[in-house]
Amino acid sequence: MSRLAETPISGFSRLFLAGLLVLLFAACSRTPSLARLAPDDVVLAFGDSLTAGVGAEPDQAYPAQLASLIGRQVVNAGVSGETTAEGLARLGEQLDEHSPRLLLLCLGGNDMLRHQPAAATAANLRAMVRLARDRGVAVVLIGVPQPSLLGGAPAFYKEIAREFGLAYEGEAFVDVLHDRQLKSDLIHANAEGYRRVAERLAGLLREAGAV
Repeated sequence: MSRLAETPISGFSRLFLAGLLVLLFAACSRTPSLARLAPDDVVLAFGDSLTAGVGAEPDQAYPAQLASLIGRQVVNAGVSGETTAEGLARLGEQLDEHSPRLLLLCLGGNDMLRHQPAAATAANLRAMVRLARDRGVAVVLIGVPQPSLLGGAPAFYKEIAREFGLAYEGEAFVDVLHDRQLKSDLIHANAEGYRRVAERLAGLLREAGAV
């Protein structure tokens, strides 16, 4: 008698919990929203050689290709060889000069190449996010792979994105730099590789409602 009485309740509970897990997964995987960019808003692409476009012509770097995809001005503020500490020292003047509405932050590769502590890299990235947000600039964080054969983006990128509620692209450069046909050398993309990155970022911005 008790077994028959418990069965409907148990089945309902399982269905309820399954539905709750689906909703929680969807909420966790949804891209955080961004304010829609006006046609004259500026996007600042800030980073190192991967942003500067080493390995391709200037008009083939990902910021230039992204600009054509989203119909907004995308300023290429990439400096080859830059670390996160150097980027943090430079970011303020770039924000002042260009007054962007949105910052695409892509740094950390040179820290890894120089064996800087991951905690210091993450702290610098957090400081840059705070600096931009204090000035009313939205941030998209872009992860870069560890310098190893199958290295993905370090976990601290995703942790920072979760902490600040940032839209995050953690796979574009990982996928490109693990494909020989999309690379110009061991650590840089070629024109086609940068196009793939630009397309992924354009998709992320559309999903987030920025364009």
